Amino acid sequence: MRFWTRTIYMKFNAVDNFRRKTIQEWAEHALKKGVRAVSDGLSCFRGIEDAGCQHTAIITGGGHASMENELFTWVNTMLGNVKTAITGTYHKLDPKHLGRYLSEFNYRFNRRFDMPSMISRLGRAAVNTAPMPDRLLKLPDVQWKPG
Repeated sequence: MRFWTRTIYMKFNAVDNFRRKTIQEWAEHALKKGVRAVSDGLSCFRGIEDAGCQHTAIITGGGHASMENELFTWVNTMLGNVKTAITGTYHKLDPKHLGRYLSEFNYRFNRRFDMPSMISRLGRAAVNTAPMPDRLLKLPDVQWKPG
């Protein structure tokens, strides 16, 4: 069964833990009801079903052999790209800014097919955004916390 051929859009958010309830709350916030999600079978991902989404768990067994599963090729590629982009851009990673790092990567990745428009969008945002304190600049695009 083939679910996709490549990743078109992605959504990354930092979560506090990998508990079923936390993943359910994240899915209710981040995913549309009925969306299809595929996971490696970690028990917390059953929270996706609890949020009203379709969930297919594929038990990989861990280790190197699990990375060869075709269904997770793009997931592994995306995780590698995120790690490389963040560590290649920032000299020091601060956990309190993780949401901002992920939001920035999401923005660039999801708009990669229309790169020229990013310049005009940035200009428009710069002109239309009022000055704000540093603490607000460091918030992720969508401040999500469970509960």
